[in-house]
Amino acid sequence: MLTLDSTRFAIQAMTAHRLRSFLTLLGIAVGIAAVILLTSIGEGVHRFVLAEFSQFGTNVIGISPGKVKTGGQPPSGIPTTARLLTLEDAASLKKLAHVTGSTPTVWGNSEVGANGRLRRTTIYGVDADFTQVFSSSVNIGHFLPREGAGGARGFVVLGSKLRHELFGSANPLGAKLRIGGLHFRVIGVLAPKGQFLGIDLDDTAFIPAERALELYNREGLMEIHVTYEQGVSSASVAAAVKNTLKIRHGHEDFTVTTQEDMLKTLSNILNILTMAVGALGGISLLVGGVGIVTIMTISVAERTNEIGLLVALGAKQRTILNLFLSESVILALLGGALGLLLGVGLAQLIRLALPSLPVHTPWHFAIAALVMSACIGLLAGVLPARSASRLNPIEALRAE
Repeated sequence: MLTLDSTRFAIQAMTAHRLRSFLTLLGIAVGIAAVILLTSIGEGVHRFVLAEFSQFGTNVIGISPGKVKTGGQPPSGIPTTARLLTLEDAASLKKLAHVTGSTPTVWGNSEVGANGRLRRTTIYGVDADFTQVFSSSVNIGHFLPREGAGGARGFVVLGSKLRHELFGSANPLGAKLRIGGLHFRVIGVLAPKGQFLGIDLDDTAFIPAERALELYNREGLMEIHVTYEQGVSSASVAAAVKNTLKIRHGHEDFTVTTQEDMLKTLSNILNILTMAVGALGGISLLVGGVGIVTIMTISVAERTNEIGLLVALGAKQRTILNLFLSESVILALLGGALGLLLGVGLAQLIRLALPSLPVHTPWHFAIAALVMSACIGLLAGVLPARSASRLNPIEALRAE
């Protein structure tokens, strides 16, 4: 029997029981749609999180006090022999080959007062390299100047939202501002940066790190961030940073984390989560496969006479097997195509209805789901098809 004939035969068998065939392929369609929808949401979250971390660039290295394997930085108030990170450590890293910037970092939460208004917000103690390290730009005025140790003046740069809350549309440059018990003069306003994982980066103020240490009564920095030239190996720069700080500290009592390694680890975790939610949708596919097995078994029982007649006319076992396998595969493929349209359509509707929810359809998952539906149809049809091909033609013709 020709392939075209067997396909026509299978289609005629399905159209003879339209409702039953539709309900069967609907089971596969729901499974495919669930896989596509869940993986679309998972992939969207994946891209959103990576984009959030990548907005500062991928050529960033972070150094924090304390060794991770020994528990990281000890809580404040507990004695420790680990040497704290200092402003001098940050300055020494600026001199390394391929390093384009290094900024010390201290942060805290304080009450800010200016123009007769008060607001509690996050304060960052940094230096002049901050804008280069974190890919930021100044909207008006200028950023913190480069000053020698012990010479940090009381300057402050405001985030765009904090500027608006304190000064409205007025020009804040030169205005006096109080943070905690210290006084500062506004010299600049950063361009809007948006949010980072729910943290408003524009509702912030930036002061010299030396003043931040004084403000929060700290002896050491919380972190140092280093940026390096594009195209240079992060491992080589990280090794140079480690060697420099080990010489200064006498031993490795700090932790170096590259943005590249962090993004790889984060990407691997998010990939696993995407596959996990896809696997949950795959359960529906298994249910659809069981439905095909059931329907094909019923179909074999109903068409026993027809099978007996085909065998009596000379049809081989392989021909009977292919007829029923093609029917189950066609059912699964039609269900897969319907599920593909349904899943992509729902994903796009969610994207339009909820723009804040990141949704992105990974087409390799969609194609894989379609191929999987064909495989499920093939596997689900094997047992009923084998049963049909092994029927005794005489007994089959006598069956009612």
